[in-house]
Amino acid sequence: MKKVNELFSLEGLRIIVTGASSGLGLNQAIMLAECGASVFALSRSGQVKINYDGVLPDGIEFLKMDVTNESDIQRVINAIGENGGIDVLINNAGVTKRQRAEEITKEDWELIHQVNVTGVFSCCRYAYPYLTKSGHIGRIINISSMASYLGFSEVVPYSSSKSAVLGITRGLAVEWSEKNILVNSVSPGWFPSEMSQQVMDEDRKAKILNRMPLHRFGKPEELSSIICFLASRGATYITGQDFSVDGGALSFGF
Repeated sequence: MKKVNELFSLEGLRIIVTGASSGLGLNQAIMLAECGASVFALSRSGQVKINYDGVLPDGIEFLKMDVTNESDIQRVINAIGENGGIDVLINNAGVTKRQRAEEITKEDWELIHQVNVTGVFSCCRYAYPYLTKSGHIGRIINISSMASYLGFSEVVPYSSSKSAVLGITRGLAVEWSEKNILVNSVSPGWFPSEMSQQVMDEDRKAKILNRMPLHRFGKPEELSSIICFLASRGATYITGQDFSVDGGALSFGF
């Protein structure tokens, strides 16, 4: 029987996190590194883009990568994979825009899906050969959203894209089940982030807090902890699943 620290330590794992320059992605990268992983924090800026007043743990390397650029994805993931392998891919990068459906332009629709859907799939595809060779069982953890389950006004393209992430997750979990890869997703509820602030005013904030049994927003570490679990040796019999971390919002009736 494995000891608890063997099950949940991330020592020796090489983990990619996209969209990791700030917010929830940065918090995930930090917690993964604190659990012992070597973390490649990818973003367009390639650096922390907020005023972070803490001390970053050892084991995080910040690199530039644009998830809308397939050749960029291929170059960066191959560079990481060919210099030590890849054990875990976390597709966290995402974008949204608050606008009524009838006003959405083709360009906005395509950008949101390019980042949230095509970028996710491309990262999975290029990480695939390295994940199959992981000695720890390869993992893909996609960040979806409660918007893939519930309808919200003025974010239809985002809801569409995050529903697609669930489809990618389940399809790859089945197709790659015999290729040494487990694929799961996590659907956050409302957490403080630059993206959530773009679509929230005081009226929407009140409705959101009323809508969940816990009546509060999530803390970043409350999301990062399940990411760490799904990357660990304690989660080797879980694949094709989505985990809602939402303060009970999906369970709320009336």
